[in-house]
Amino acid sequence: MKALISVSDKTGIVEFAQALHQLGIHLISTGGTAQLLSAQGLPVQEVAELTGFPEMLDGRVKTLHPMVHGGLLARRDMPSHMQALQAHGIETIDLLVVNLYPFEATVAAPDCSLEEAIENIDIGGPAMVRSAAKNWKHVAVVTNAEQYSAVLHELQQKNVLSELTRFQLAVSAFNQISQYDGAISDYLSSLDLSTQQRSLFPGQANGRFIKLQDLRYGENPHQLAAFYRDTHPAPGSLVTARQLQGKALSYNNIADADAAWECVKSFDSPACVIVKHANPCGVALSDDALSAYRKAHQTDPTSAFGGIIAFNCSVDLATAQALGQQFVEVLMAPSFTGEALQLLQTKANVRVLQIALPPGGEDAWSQGLNAIDVKRIGSGLLMQTADNHLLRFEDMKVVTKLQPSSAQMHDMLFAWKVAKFVKSNAIVFVGSGMTLGVGAGQMSRLDSARMASIKAGHANLSLNGSVVASDAFFPFRDGLDVVVDAGAVCVIQPGGSVRDAEVISAADERGVVMVLTGVRHFRH
Repeated sequence: MKALISVSDKTGIVEFAQALHQLGIHLISTGGTAQLLSAQGLPVQEVAELTGFPEMLDGRVKTLHPMVHGGLLARRDMPSHMQALQAHGIETIDLLVVNLYPFEATVAAPDCSLEEAIENIDIGGPAMVRSAAKNWKHVAVVTNAEQYSAVLHELQQKNVLSELTRFQLAVSAFNQISQYDGAISDYLSSLDLSTQQRSLFPGQANGRFIKLQDLRYGENPHQLAAFYRDTHPAPGSLVTARQLQGKALSYNNIADADAAWECVKSFDSPACVIVKHANPCGVALSDDALSAYRKAHQTDPTSAFGGIIAFNCSVDLATAQALGQQFVEVLMAPSFTGEALQLLQTKANVRVLQIALPPGGEDAWSQGLNAIDVKRIGSGLLMQTADNHLLRFEDMKVVTKLQPSSAQMHDMLFAWKVAKFVKSNAIVFVGSGMTLGVGAGQMSRLDSARMASIKAGHANLSLNGSVVASDAFFPFRDGLDVVVDAGAVCVIQPGGSVRDAEVISAADERGVVMVLTGVRHFRH
């Protein structure tokens, strides 16, 4: 049995090669890999010795040879193939171990030049991988150090790899080649050769996602569905979650859970977000998980039934006990105490997810966020940079005669963060770090404002002295009048209407504070 080893990333390769040698497998290798293995005392046949042709063009040509590809591609069950090998003195290669030049890591560097990118396009590696993977019935191809252990275990147990293992390795190999080629296409088709600048939107978009699971059905039972993640998921994103208990997640569970998690992780202090049908129906900040939950639930107890609940802090026993008093579809948090988990296990239908928050630091708010958002339309895609704008106090422009208090400024910032996650048209009333009424997804901003105040009334919450956020400008003063009539004393909105002066004048007339952000947060 012969193994050809040629790896760019040499993690674990010495130990793997040593184990192969102990199994009596003949080792063939190239360049730096061969030197490394030889330095460890392993007998290695250089590819140049195998082919009878030296490496050339600074290593660009070394494995592109019939002695290599003939040995990989020959079908052992076809006499004509085996006769051809014998006629030309070619021996079969049974195991290929290859990983590729680090193209994606290279082009991820902000100062990467086109020349550096081109030099990190692997040619011989993908060619060998394709040859071996095509001939998977007779050749095993290993393309990832994470596969070494399982491959070795099976070889040590059976002295051969099963057909199923070889097929799975081939599928993984073709997937990696697809990802590799997609990354090259993305890079080159995004590059302006004259300026050496890259566009955020390449000439050809090559989506690369890995299936996590099949789902029972989609939004409705007659639709099929599956759940995928990015090939390189960001820390702190939903796809990194670990499900601790409960039934399998549904399509709608995942969509709503993502909305809740993206919202809750945007806050620094302990927060709770309750989502129903993609919209936050209750959001609150407090000193601990329990009080944050109680405040969030108070916003809209009716909608919270069967909702998705997310925390950005640990869930303790007292919080779990409070949660146990209502029907919860999905519960998410960075951690749970042992007592809380023990109690939650008695609620078998609650899907419990543990998700690590993004790493801390100055730019913590941007960690785990998508850089690009994608929406499917008929036979096409819409792509845009994600709405990751962070509003700071210094960005908030007071445009009325009346100035806000410090507490009102904090409430306006909180309301603004929540409004970003509410479907447009969005109107959000808040007070004392909790939502009081949420109006979402109406065709008219007036209707969203009225709905938010009606919701507050249903929950017996007073809007007197409240702060309100609007995700887009008020086109007329009537929207402002509705929220002020409901009890709002501070309004935060983007501005930008041709009637801004009229709306600001109306705010002064009504004796309320108005702050402009200069940024709109439509969410469709």
